[in-house]
Amino acid sequence: MKRGDFMKKILIIEDEESICNELSELLKNSGYGAIVLENFKDAKNEILSINPDLILLDINIPYINGELLLQNLRKESNIPVIMVTSKNTEADEVLSISYGADDYITKPYNPTILLLRINNIFKRVEDHSNLYSYKDLTINLQKGVITKDKKEISLTKNEMIILGFLLNNRNKIVTRDELMTELWNNNEYINDNALTVNISRLRNKLKEVEEEEVIETKKGLGYILL
Repeated sequence: MKRGDFMKKILIIEDEESICNELSELLKNSGYGAIVLENFKDAKNEILSINPDLILLDINIPYINGELLLQNLRKESNIPVIMVTSKNTEADEVLSISYGADDYITKPYNPTILLLRINNIFKRVEDHSNLYSYKDLTINLQKGVITKDKKEISLTKNEMIILGFLLNNRNKIVTRDELMTELWNNNEYINDNALTVNISRLRNKLKEVEEEEVIETKKGLGYILL
């Protein structure tokens, strides 16, 4: 299993047991981890404690309206939320989206459509998390390209993994062992010499977009992205 391919947790916030069971079975059969919220009294703190990857939130839940819970949650978290409700009015949809919902689906829902919407949200989150701004560059690790003005440079998979790790640890020294581990975690089995070659090639590509000497070697320690 590659790093990042872990089972995504989806939290179900719904007070009807039959619907909870139905959603749990659907999600588990589709490769997701399904968790059902049990403590509605302290729902927001329970959500933050569970820290799911996505929430399926019903509007009509005990103690607090789902839209109000969403509004309160958005003050502290950007966890993706799909509103699942029996209401089918435009006003509810508009209100949910205005409070920060990422999508909205009504009961009885089509299971295939619900799974597609969940997948689309995860794809958007992944695409966004792999997009970086660095100096005058836009770096899209999902596509493996560096862009400056209208110039675009393609990265190999190894170069992409190395640059992504350096970006996530910017201004910190990254050891060669850490880079090797990151590559192995992504099923890229390279030796010490191959790492040196990949670092050199990445530096050359950064030079092509006029970003020279941004990966500094710290002798005996590793590398740092300035």
